[in-house]
Amino acid sequence: MREEKEQGTARTSPVSRRPAASFAAAGAMSRRALLPRLLVLLLTLAVWQAVARAHGSVYFPPPSRIAGRAHDLWFSGPVRHLFLTDAAVGNVLPSLGRMAAGFGIAVVCGIGLGVAVGRSRWAYALCNPVLQFACAVPPPALVPVFVVVLDFGTPMQITAIAFSAVWPVLINTAEGVRNTDPLRLDVAAVLRLHPVERLRFLLLPSAMPRIFAGLRLSLSLSLILMVFSELLPGTADGIGFTLTDAQSRSDLLTVWAALLLLGVLGYVLNTALLAVERRLLGRGRTTA
Repeated sequence: MREEKEQGTARTSPVSRRPAASFAAAGAMSRRALLPRLLVLLLTLAVWQAVARAHGSVYFPPPSRIAGRAHDLWFSGPVRHLFLTDAAVGNVLPSLGRMAAGFGIAVVCGIGLGVAVGRSRWAYALCNPVLQFACAVPPPALVPVFVVVLDFGTPMQITAIAFSAVWPVLINTAEGVRNTDPLRLDVAAVLRLHPVERLRFLLLPSAMPRIFAGLRLSLSLSLILMVFSELLPGTADGIGFTLTDAQSRSDLLTVWAALLLLGVLGYVLNTALLAVERRLLGRGRTTA
């Protein structure tokens, strides 16, 4: 009996170790994929540094000076403030707050309306031309309209971000719901699932890949609209205001630092959204 028990344990232990081995293999693959990206980034920065120093132009500073300027402007504060300076608290955080508010409104409205439109062929056929037209209009072109309607200020900026970012989420959600497997819909009808259960367990999981595709596009639009709305007259803070103020003072190093900050913010936010997508959908169903 003891020998049989030991043999059973020996037979089952490799199986129990497979999840740990798979996670270790996935981690190793991630590290191997990260190394080429870091090498390309370092090579690009090295070439930029060499070319900028050789050229010696004030309009094309090296990345080392740009990073130093960004550190002095926004990340050289006290430890109790998470190293954030007064300029970061007064300009970067308000921009992120407006972007988060506009993007959040776009996500809630886009998913809600997208599900409603996608569930009805009649509603989809009627709304699709309007949705495609609204999505095709360049978002910055709508900002002057909101200036006239709402005047300058934070409500106008949040409204412009939300209105421009809602369409990719709405359209992709409607397409995802509309392309739900008909067989699954028949099974849900046979099981007499409640509409809320059908939405939770069938429609949303089926549409989730398309929803995240719309979210990634809307996130980029939110960042663009956030900056563009802060470039307009009447803005008193924000990253866009920092750009226009530095340009008016011919402080090109600050302009480059603001551009660097926007690029880093875009990369970090997109990476965070991809991590959430991988968490919900699985690693194999997302692409960077």
